[in-house]
Amino acid sequence: MNVVTVEGFGFAYGRHCVFDSVDLRIPPGVTGLLGPNGAGKTTLLSVLATLAPVRVGRINVLGLDVADRGQRRQLRARIGFVPQRFGVVGSFTVLESVSYAAWLHGVPSPRCDTAARKVIEQVDLTSQADRKVRKLSGGMRQRLGIAQALAHEPELLLLDEPTVGLDPGQRLRLRELLRQIGQARSVVVSTHMVDDVEQACGRVVVLDRRVVFNGTPAALAERGAAGHAPGTALERGYTSLVDDVPAGRST
Repeated sequence: MNVVTVEGFGFAYGRHCVFDSVDLRIPPGVTGLLGPNGAGKTTLLSVLATLAPVRVGRINVLGLDVADRGQRRQLRARIGFVPQRFGVVGSFTVLESVSYAAWLHGVPSPRCDTAARKVIEQVDLTSQADRKVRKLSGGMRQRLGIAQALAHEPELLLLDEPTVGLDPGQRLRLRELLRQIGQARSVVVSTHMVDDVEQACGRVVVLDRRVVFNGTPAALAERGAAGHAPGTALERGYTSLVDDVPAGRST
């Protein structure tokens, strides 16, 4: 069964059309949403996370209809979402932050501390468990956000541009974390960095207000294998798709 099924999906902010009759299927595993700024990646993730409405078309996530109020409530208990910018309480410790996130997602109070320690270890923050959040580096904060999203053991993790602003070492560690998480649950991660997809994802969807590619990174690289432009074959394959799409992107 597909993790995400999108049929005839349309979305607009006022008069600005983001998507028009999009069809998309995402299987289990780690899938990267690749596309330039304004391609609709954040919009799609917001809809999948039930934070934006479905007015045109139909979207099922984990077999549940995102447009149905009752099913939407069920879905929220089965997904974890890390937006580009997420709030943290600087005076909380890492353990307190994750334990609180677990409680907010319905984990019974007596189990929150245990659940928090489990995911803190998973994201390699055990040594920082008693450290105040305000003292964490950017990379540590990103891992904290992922730990908060994993605290209730969701089946699907949604990540919006998690590597933006990180230094090369932090990005490498985060990619390895995504690969590890993907062994136990499905992940959909948006990015505009091709190497994130190459290193962490088993599947890639290229968006630019519509789906212009949906397949494996190897298949995307084949499109650029014979090219002579700068960059890797995957980068050339991606660029060829984006360059073929008409201009006029919405944010």
